[in-house]
Amino acid sequence: MKTNAQAVVIGGGVIGCSILYHLTKLGWTDVVLLERDELTSGSTWHAAANIHGLHDNNNITRIQNYTMDLYKALEAETGQGCGVFQPGSLYLAQTEAREHQLRLQAAKAKYYGLNFHEISRDEAERLHPLVNFDGIRCIMFEPSGGNVDPSGVTNAYAVGARQRGAEIHRFTPVTATEQQPDGTWIVRTPKGDIRTDWVVNAAGLWGREVAALAGITLPLQPTEHQYFVTETIQAIADMDRRLPSVADRDGEYYLRQEGKGLLIGAYERDMRFWAEEGTPLDFAHDLFPDDLGRIEENMMRAIDRVPAVGEAGIKRVINGPMIWSPDANVLYGPHPDLKNYFCCNGIIPGFSQSGGMGLMAAQWIVEGESQYDMFAWDVARFGEWADKAFTKARVRDQYANRFKIHFPNEERAAGRPVRTRPVYETQKAMGAVFGLNYGWEHPLWFADTPGTTDTNGFTRQNWWGPVGDECRMLRDRAGIIDISNFAKYRVTGAGASDWLDAVFANRMPKAVGRSCLTPLIGVRGGIAGDFTVTKLGEEDFLIVGSGMAERYHKRFFDAVARPETVRFEGRTEAMCGFNVAGPQSRALLQGLTDASLATADFPFMRSAQITLAGVEVVAIRVSFTGDLGWELHCRTEDQAALYTALLEAGKSIGVGPVGSRALMSLRVEKGYGSWSREYSPEYWPQETGFAPLIKMDKEFLNKAAYAALMDRAPRETLSMVEVLDVKDADATGGEPIFLPDGKPVGRVTSGAYGYSVGKSLALAYLRGVAPGTEVEVMILGRPHRGVVLARPPFDPGGERLRA
Repeated sequence: MKTNAQAVVIGGGVIGCSILYHLTKLGWTDVVLLERDELTSGSTWHAAANIHGLHDNNNITRIQNYTMDLYKALEAETGQGCGVFQPGSLYLAQTEAREHQLRLQAAKAKYYGLNFHEISRDEAERLHPLVNFDGIRCIMFEPSGGNVDPSGVTNAYAVGARQRGAEIHRFTPVTATEQQPDGTWIVRTPKGDIRTDWVVNAAGLWGREVAALAGITLPLQPTEHQYFVTETIQAIADMDRRLPSVADRDGEYYLRQEGKGLLIGAYERDMRFWAEEGTPLDFAHDLFPDDLGRIEENMMRAIDRVPAVGEAGIKRVINGPMIWSPDANVLYGPHPDLKNYFCCNGIIPGFSQSGGMGLMAAQWIVEGESQYDMFAWDVARFGEWADKAFTKARVRDQYANRFKIHFPNEERAAGRPVRTRPVYETQKAMGAVFGLNYGWEHPLWFADTPGTTDTNGFTRQNWWGPVGDECRMLRDRAGIIDISNFAKYRVTGAGASDWLDAVFANRMPKAVGRSCLTPLIGVRGGIAGDFTVTKLGEEDFLIVGSGMAERYHKRFFDAVARPETVRFEGRTEAMCGFNVAGPQSRALLQGLTDASLATADFPFMRSAQITLAGVEVVAIRVSFTGDLGWELHCRTEDQAALYTALLEAGKSIGVGPVGSRALMSLRVEKGYGSWSREYSPEYWPQETGFAPLIKMDKEFLNKAAYAALMDRAPRETLSMVEVLDVKDADATGGEPIFLPDGKPVGRVTSGAYGYSVGKSLALAYLRGVAPGTEVEVMILGRPHRGVVLARPPFDPGGERLRA
């Protein structure tokens, strides 16, 4: 066994073998995989192994289609069969909401050049004569859908990796992973130790245990999962072709052909956790006792849809474990608290995603960043707040509602609240409906009746009207927005300015009381983040950024060596904040402070440390609403006093609280982008409008990567579209945009109704279209006429912002 390697992959399931294979494809041949038992042991071997290409997340759709295309190429390359069956998949919609979802996915498929389209009932009956299509509103067909052989695929990855020089050692458990002072790792096994640059935790059911060897905790929880296979069904035996699989997600089961019978699986409401205190080390190719009574309701719905299921005997039952993250997405990426420790854990649709996941992981390890923005999977999206209780509550909800639609703007209540601010109960009593942002509860909107919850759907919901009232209040008078969930950092000490200049692409403020907006450049030259940096004093800076990306951005801050004299401190928990914005915001605040807020004394993008209603705050003349306003940042222990004072001062002029749903509308009608929607490492600065903020006469993180692309023409440009044919739905993000002749020209990143301008709006990345061009925005999967705007409809000249 090697004693040195570029990377050691721990775990011989389909994901570990895929990562190993893709590392070798990218040129890292000095790599090793260690498996404690046999390849595929754990969850891989008993998986149903269905494959499908479409996902609500556009980038996950891309990698799932890469995976499906890879399998046959992998067979040809390695000579190892993958057992690929692709008779197609039928997707059924019983409800209007499911129809909206499927039509939107069909529109995305058209945009990306994928084959996923609507078919008639007659065509569906020809494809699958055993299905009763009564009550079905819409049927979509994916010709490439199907299933693969779990062992075949895993071994094909293994063969391909070995052919390029990788080593695979079975029956070689890892007993320790120890990071060395130089950043390398020692991986210890009973067969010897390996020194490596990278450790990859792809340990499946043992992901928690392997993480613990490195001193970290991952939010993971295994569950039981059942499916069964019927005896031979004569109608299938008599057919000369394979039947397509059936995705009847409203029925809460999945169904496909297996041999001459059918395989039916379900995610039942009466779910079971397993191995809550740790996965047994002697577990391998084991199963649990059958318990079909738990999925009886799902089985009956499957029988109603495919009566032949009820007439066939059961050949075998598989009840095996799978391991989940709190949101059912993989925990993927370098762990923010460790150097060169890569996680790839908690994968559910592993055979639909294995190839793309392996490629993205290998790109990040070898090249420093994956080609697609995969923040939806990033392990950094969870912090220590995602404890065992939260993880179990969320996993229970995810499992029991596996086939429930994840609607735009949906906020699920399981496991909450986790983290709250001092004013939480006050806001709750005022009717606040809360959302979750990196563990924090924050107000989405304010209802007339405390205890109101969101309704969910693709169309306008119960919050649409109240959010409009909040927007109009702010635009007409003023509003008070809780921005405590924004990430905040304090950088102090000799050399702080120079260090920040080495991190960020813009030049740091030179004068006390000045602020700047600055991008953070990714490894490939794209936008990894956007921040407001304020100079509070000599070598004393406050940085404000995206709250949900706090742990993600830690990697970038850690990438630039920090002098011992410079202190970097996360202040998100220690500080809270409010944005008071609107034409009367100055008058409201001026009555609470002796400091002059007049434009001449406190212009746009300036700051001051002032006392407001007896509370010391950092006041920054900036507002994400695009209106006149101030951000007010205070100590957490002062939040309640400040909030009470602001609300009391606002009463006399008809000013009250405003939630983040209104903030979304306000910033969209102003044309402001936000991180993870308009800004991500995939987008170049010249595509986002950030290029003027980049100062090439200084050194900064990943400057060379940006320099290599700065003179290239934008592939697409951040633009604004007014949707003209609107009835009861607005764009939310992800909708494709076409020209009237059907040519794809872009996609929506954010959408909202602009209440103060009376327009349904979308921010979108577009290519080859000029202002005034008519387009079609695929809201609800159907074309809605729109026009590209030259300027944002609200305050395009910035007069109110700078008033």
